[in-house]
Amino acid sequence: MSTLVNEKIEVKAQRVRFVGDLLILELSDGRNISLPMEKIKWLAWLLKATPEQRGKWSILPHGYGVYWEELDDGFEVEHALSTAELV
Repeated sequence: MSTLVNEKIEVKAQRVRFVGDLLILELSDGRNISLPMEKIKWLAWLLKATPEQRGKWSILPHGYGVYWEELDDGFEVEHALSTAELV
């Protein structure tokens, strides 16, 4: 009998880039997470932003999220990895 161990693996945001209406989040473990902004309700604010506004992001302390000061909004890496609230 095997036992599953629920280990929490901590990954950090390293970079954000955009390709059209796709947000690509680069993580510290080498993964790139693609987020289609038009399909994710909690990213509607970013979909409405101009390309210049989208480009003014910063990584939150310890890499746990991304923040756009000019837009006064952001998200945590945990939300980007979750599939619970896509639409």
